[in-house]
Amino acid sequence: MDKNNALDALAALGQETRLDVFRLLVKAGPDGLSAGAVSETLDVRPNTLSTHFGLLTRSGMISAERDGRSIVYRADLSAMQQLVTYLLQDCCGGNPELCAPLLNVLSCAPQKDTEPTPA
Repeated sequence: MDKNNALDALAALGQETRLDVFRLLVKAGPDGLSAGAVSETLDVRPNTLSTHFGLLTRSGMISAERDGRSIVYRADLSAMQQLVTYLLQDCCGGNPELCAPLLNVLSCAPQKDTEPTPA
């Protein structure tokens, strides 16, 4: 990912409704959601949502696929991975322990309880 692509992605996600759309599509997983389902879930008018879908699609953060009369939208997790990688590419400056807390949060594995167990 280059700087211009990162700026496009950040601009697309830097608006409340578009961020809500992206997060909803992440939760929906690979099956995605129809435009109507997103509209109902987020209580956003379809014509307003169409503009947001367009911007998110052009930025590469979501994809759209026609399914009969509906359009199904999906979050592009590889685009998000590329964005996060671009942003954090040199986060540790040669000291991997600096990035460890962030990597632990990003991990899908259950987090270990770091507080001591009462005796």
